[in-house]
Amino acid sequence: MNFEGVINQVGQNGFYIALAIIIFVILFKGVRIVPQSEKYVVERFGRLKSVLGPGFNFIVPFLDRVRHEVSVLERQLPTNSQDAITSDNVLVKVDTSVFYRITEPAKTVYRIRDVDGAISTTVAGIVRASIGKMELDEVQSNRSQLIVAIKTAIEVAVGDWGVEVTRAELLDVNLDQATRDAMLQQLNAERARRAQVTDAEGNKRAVELNADAELYAAEQAAKARRILADAEAYATAVVAEVISKNGLEAAQYQVALKQVEALTALGGGEGKQTIVLPSNAMDAFGDAFKMFRGSK
Repeated sequence: MNFEGVINQVGQNGFYIALAIIIFVILFKGVRIVPQSEKYVVERFGRLKSVLGPGFNFIVPFLDRVRHEVSVLERQLPTNSQDAITSDNVLVKVDTSVFYRITEPAKTVYRIRDVDGAISTTVAGIVRASIGKMELDEVQSNRSQLIVAIKTAIEVAVGDWGVEVTRAELLDVNLDQATRDAMLQQLNAERARRAQVTDAEGNKRAVELNADAELYAAEQAAKARRILADAEAYATAVVAEVISKNGLEAAQYQVALKQVEALTALGGGEGKQTIVLPSNAMDAFGDAFKMFRGSK
């Protein structure tokens, strides 16, 4: 074999090997496969070139460089505690937690250095300002509205950082011991007041019911007297009508007849051995008999 041919063959093989190495390096440097949960920030000569999304991507080797690999998963900031003063001058300690995710990595990378620390500081200031506008009772009773207000204020504040606040939680509102003791005393006093009001309302209701019962009894008694008076008036009217039609003798006959009936009832009682009659009892029998014959 010719030595010069061998040299040429080796040179050709080396060229092909070098070419293969160059192609491999270009592919290695130029191809970027981005995971679903991340985005890559690419720079060219120190300036922002592009942001690579999930999947297969290609960049210019040796010119473009993946400078930042940013996770787009939702993140939770550590629970933060800060003091705040309500509008009625009560010191409270508030525990908050914020969830967020990065939506625009370029803004997050180039506009803020420590996004977690910046958001934590922003949240602390917003919580203090929001609670400072409310009284303690409002903070305790309107916690959901306070959370919505805090979340909205945070979204506005971090809008230029390419961050989306997904949730803000107001975990706890703690009071100092002196305030707790004062609130406990106030609660006990309120309970005692409500008990007194309940007792007073019960006594008032009892008096009202008694008065209603007495009024009802008086009304029923008045109705009874009115019915009795009507009956007496009716009887008087009947007697007057009889007198007017039959004369005075008819009335005397009715009176004598009633006397006879009374004596008969007295004599027919059980266990009566002796009947005591008034001196004019027989006269009543005689008058009745005379009137009866006269009526015939």
